[in-house]
Amino acid sequence: MKFSIIGVILGAALSTSAQAKAPQSVPYTPSSLTIDGAAEEPAWQQADWHELSHHIVGETPTPADFSGRYKLLWDEQYLYVLVEVIDDVLYDRYPNPRIQYWDDDCLEIFVDEDASGGKHLYSHNAFAYHIALDGNVADIGDTANDNRGVILLNDHLDSAWQRADSTPYAVTWEVALKLYPDSFTTATPGEPVTLTAGKEVGFMLAYCDNDNSETREHFMGSHAIAPVDGDKNLGYIDASVFGRLKLVKP
Repeated sequence: MKFSIIGVILGAALSTSAQAKAPQSVPYTPSSLTIDGAAEEPAWQQADWHELSHHIVGETPTPADFSGRYKLLWDEQYLYVLVEVIDDVLYDRYPNPRIQYWDDDCLEIFVDEDASGGKHLYSHNAFAYHIALDGNVADIGDTANDNRGVILLNDHLDSAWQRADSTPYAVTWEVALKLYPDSFTTATPGEPVTLTAGKEVGFMLAYCDNDNSETREHFMGSHAIAPVDGDKNLGYIDASVFGRLKLVKP
């Protein structure tokens, strides 16, 4: 996410967004998962891999520079995300988690708890969680108490990653994410929802890749986004460009 306000109205272009496609089924796990970046639980074997291959910002990287894929599971408390990234350089230029966090290497999870779509730049109709290499989780605040700056939502998820010690040095991320309703504000956060079979959730995954620059060089996502005035970096503004998940049980 590059933090700039785009004064556009997303109109007919969004009719071709990922929201219009059939939801992606997410299998249930009856046993909780250990979030350690190892992904050794048998439950992960029942989930399919999905590619992280849709260009959003910057140049399209070569596979040796960056490639990624992901799996999803759920239980009553969490949406679980497993991401495997091949990234030749891991880079964290900005130590302050509130400053240019989108220009460091980070995993970004977009989630819309009720799959309602719509704008969310200064609300939590949806969330854009930027998970830094050091584990901090940044998003933009809301109009409650005029708290529109960058906030940390570290209590919304648990994450861990490990990097393999042999070529191609794959980085494995695991995330356990609580889903909060759109009534969430920084002033009155409330409680996360309980997940149930049949529930649909708005979802998109992305990765900010920076090899050694002041700004990120690549931004790759899980879903194709129809550009507006040539811009595909719309996920942090409008949840209508997200895809949809459907939580299922056997």
